[in-house]
Amino acid sequence: MEYGPPPLFNQGVSARARLAFFSFLAILLIMIDARLNALDAIRVGVGVMLYPLQRVLLWPRNALTTAGRYVTSVGSLTSENERLRQDATERAALLLQDEPLRNENARLRERTGAHTLVVQVLYEPRDRFSHKLVIDRGSSDGLRAGNPVIDEQGVVGQVTRVFPMMSEVTVLTEKDQSIPVQVVRNGLRSVAYGGSEPGTMELRFLAANADVSSGDAVVTSGLDGLYPAGLPVGTIARVERDVKDQFARVVMKPTAGLDANAVLLVLELQAPPLPAPAREDARSEHPTRRSTRR
Repeated sequence: MEYGPPPLFNQGVSARARLAFFSFLAILLIMIDARLNALDAIRVGVGVMLYPLQRVLLWPRNALTTAGRYVTSVGSLTSENERLRQDATERAALLLQDEPLRNENARLRERTGAHTLVVQVLYEPRDRFSHKLVIDRGSSDGLRAGNPVIDEQGVVGQVTRVFPMMSEVTVLTEKDQSIPVQVVRNGLRSVAYGGSEPGTMELRFLAANADVSSGDAVVTSGLDGLYPAGLPVGTIARVERDVKDQFARVVMKPTAGLDANAVLLVLELQAPPLPAPAREDARSEHPTRRSTRR
């Protein structure tokens, strides 16, 4: 016996038939859209109608993203502002520390009357018996023989020959050069000469028991009135003491980069003017003391 659904529950076309129909319709629409692009207008119309709905649905996401960015920006700006405030405080402290140094530098310039001139090294003469440098400034720029020459590390030498447009600088390690110096550690004064070894200097005429040792820094003493006091000259490399000799042999290595500088600094020392000599004026004599002739 076959049982079927009662007439009250009769659903019309079967589910299989509906599935087959809609599958055929979907395939047909896909083929038409691929071949003729007939559904583009419909697609655009549906997109226009759904755009407001899309914006409404995207609003919570955009709001959360904007809020997150705002919080991140506020935190980043706060930390950046704090860092800049700390940097400003540190720079202010450094400026306050540098202010006494600048004042002292100004006082030293006023005391020594020194002016500086930046020069460029043109070339080094090829002379195996001397160590000299040729710079691009001369007498037309105010240079004169005897001007000290320094770099950022210390004393290089002094101007020994001046031409109108260039000058010749003799380096400290030249055997004929000498400079009054003192040891920073104990203030011991001496005179440094060009060393017998290439690229070195020597402190001569120091007693065998002089208080000097390797590593001592040596600066200008300023006793010659040519080099300002306190300019770095070199570092003691070794001290040789012999009981048979009354003087110690002190070898010093220059501080300045004698062969590695393209730009140097010349100190133009200007000695203060000498006071004018007192002159006797014969007219200042009292009239009663003048001699008269009859």
